[in-house]
Formats: sequence, structure tokens, C-alpha cells
Amino acid sequence: MNLPTIDTQYFLRFLTDLLNIPSPTGYTEKAIDFVEKEISQFPGITCQKTRKGGLVVTWQGQQNDHPCALTAHVDTLGAMVKEIKSNGRLKLSKLGGFAWNTVEGEVCRVITRTGKIVSGVLLLTKASAHVHGQATGENKRDDENMEVRLDIVSGSADETAKLGIQVGDFVAFDPRVEVVNGFVRSRHLDDKACVANLVSAVKSISDAGLKPKQTTYFLISNYEEVGHGASSGIPETVEELLSVDMAAVGEGQTSHEQFASICVKDSGGPYHHALSNRLRDLADQYQIPYKVDIYPYYGSDGEAFWRAGGDVRLALIGPGVDASHNYERTHLDGLLATTNWVMAYLVG
Repeated sequence: MNLPTIDTQYFLRFLTDLLNIPSPTGYTEKAIDFVEKEISQFPGITCQKTRKGGLVVTWQGQQNDHPCALTAHVDTLGAMVKEIKSNGRLKLSKLGGFAWNTVEGEVCRVITRTGKIVSGVLLLTKASAHVHGQATGENKRDDENMEVRLDIVSGSADETAKLGIQVGDFVAFDPRVEVVNGFVRSRHLDDKACVANLVSAVKSISDAGLKPKQTTYFLISNYEEVGHGASSGIPETVEELLSVDMAAVGEGQTSHEQFASICVKDSGGPYHHALSNRLRDLADQYQIPYKVDIYPYYGSDGEAFWRAGGDVRLALIGPGVDASHNYERTHLDGLLATTNWVMAYLVG
């Protein structure tokens, strides 16, 4: 059997729309609502939100004797306001594991408690080379030396606070989504690209009039970047879990932007050997281009479920993404390969 055809235009439209919805860890309601609206339109799908704000999607299969689950996360790197400084600018606290230099000079949006959006730019405190000389290049990019210059008239903490900005407000960095020559450039492809893989796979299978072989659950998690996204939300009846997350491309890695990848070991140790081998067999059967890789500085939502006591077989696949936790890039070939792999797993 051939795999259903992927609607590429839908895939890119869904991915672009999702990337443009701010969703730093802890502020994911709008992104979750968007995914729920899209995926619930397909037949046989029901959705329920977890208490901590994730989305559990149930898709009735042809059989229900060996239910499975897939997970991808909608939360992204970001920050929160740690302090309103005496000069009216903001000191931040990170959400997720990234370095300040990867977002230095990036436009960001402060989301106030009332939902008001105030734009700004993350800069070094001594940003002007004409004023500070060599210090601009030599100063360490750390919490103390970075600040948000807001696009407002303010020279004091009181003036900034009067505009509704408070400690604890979320800060989202602009994704800057562009599709160029088959490449997708954007922040937060980790892991919105893989949410698009799941939703597009559901659409393709549904459009072909098919169902998954087994009743399947999808957990769209919302706390992965801080380590506990899928620690809850996976039904106890599930026997195996496929985590779909970006594959790190770089020196010493086999992963490639134009391929899907399967991670057989990361910082948490090896994944389930038999399930990983079955996925590789499916990729070979359907001629899906893929790489096998190990990521020493990586952890997944699937492992969060394992650590929480989840008794499942676990594997991890995803599209190759260059410059992870930076201004990322992937290719449509790798995105489609991953979507096909998800479909092969569901119907194979």
C-alpha cells in the first residue's frame, strides 16, 4: 500500500500560522487552541485539555487491542520579566535552555497580565560600540548584562510599570518565519515543525478515507522545554509512545535538513531497541529517507513520561533542524519525510 498524499500547501500554511503564535513555556493557550481547532475537524477525532493545559487527541482506530500514542510540543523557548530596572528597561529570566547571544538583537514581545503587547529588543546593556568601545564585544552575554529596550517612552521603573508591565510577564521572541528555496527558516521549529507533522499526517490519512490501525492518542504538550511536558497526559492503556521532535544537525551528527532522523540515544540513554528497529523497517519499506543519530545534549518528552513511571516502548523521530535553539532552519524534504514516517507508523 502506498502512503496517502501530503497536502504540502496545507502543511506550510499550518506551520507558518503556528510559528507566528507566541507560545513560550507557560503561555501556550492560544497555540493549543489553534491546534485543537485544526485537528478536531477530521472525522473520528475527539480532543480534551489536560489540567496543566496540554491537549490530548483521541483517534479511534480499526482496532483497540494495542493502543499507541505520539507526542510533540507546542511550547517554545522564551523568557519572563525578572525585574523592571531603574532606567525603565527589563531584566529577564530564561524559559528553556538557550544562550542569550542566540537572541541578542532580536525583537521580542512582552505580554502583560491584561494581554497588552509591548514590543522591544533584547540588547547588551553596553550595546553601543561608539560609547563603550571594546566592552561591547567583550562583555559576557549573561542575565546581568542583557536587557530589553522597550519601544515606549520611559526612563524609570515607575514609568514602565504605569504602562502595565510587571514582574512575571511573559516575553516571546519573534520567530521571523521565511520559506526560501524549499527551506523553512524560523525560531521555534523545535517543536512546532513536528506538531505540523502530526496534524498533517492526520489530515492526509483522513482525506484518503483511512483510519489508524490502532486507536491512537496524540499529546500536544506545553512544558517540554522545561522538562516535564509529557510526564502526564498519556493514557495508561497506551503500550508504546512515539515522540516526534526536531533532530539536531551539526558537526559530528548524521542528521540532515533534507532527511528525517531517528534518535537511538540521547542524554537520557538509549530508546527502545525493538520499536526503533520497527520504525527503521517501516522507513525502508516505504522508502522514507532517514538518518540514525545520537544526541548527547538532548532530552525528549518521551523520556519525561518514562521518568514519571510510564510503562511504554519509546522511540524518537523528527526532521533535521540546523542551529537548534537558535535561528533554526529545516527543509521541506525532511518535513515531508517525517510526516510520511508518522503515517507509516499509524497505518503500517
